[in-house]
Amino acid sequence: MTRILMALALTALAGFAQNAPATAVYVVAHIDVTPDHAAETAALVKQYAADSKKDKGIVRIDAVLQDGRTNHFTIVEVWQTRAAFEAHTALAHTVQYREKLHPFLGSPYDERIHGMIP
Repeated sequence: MTRILMALALTALAGFAQNAPATAVYVVAHIDVTPDHAAETAALVKQYAADSKKDKGIVRIDAVLQDGRTNHFTIVEVWQTRAAFEAHTALAHTVQYREKLHPFLGSPYDERIHGMIP
């Protein structure tokens, strides 16, 4: 199922490419948490997306919830460069988000970094 979700997310990224520079980095994260932490995770993910929209080098970020599975989230991010994404991962809000999320995880945080095919 995760592979299907990743494929759908990457398909969505194709539409983002129109507004992104050739150096853009595309990041897709799939987050599965235990059902008892779904509401807390939704709030964390929403705040993470809002904070990330203010970061230097962001092109776009979208956070979605899997239909019918309220404890499965996908975050799709587009960054101008790999350096911008790496700088973002070191920012306090990103570190705090991941630290708060960690105890809720039902499976490992699945983050994959992509670039457009030249």
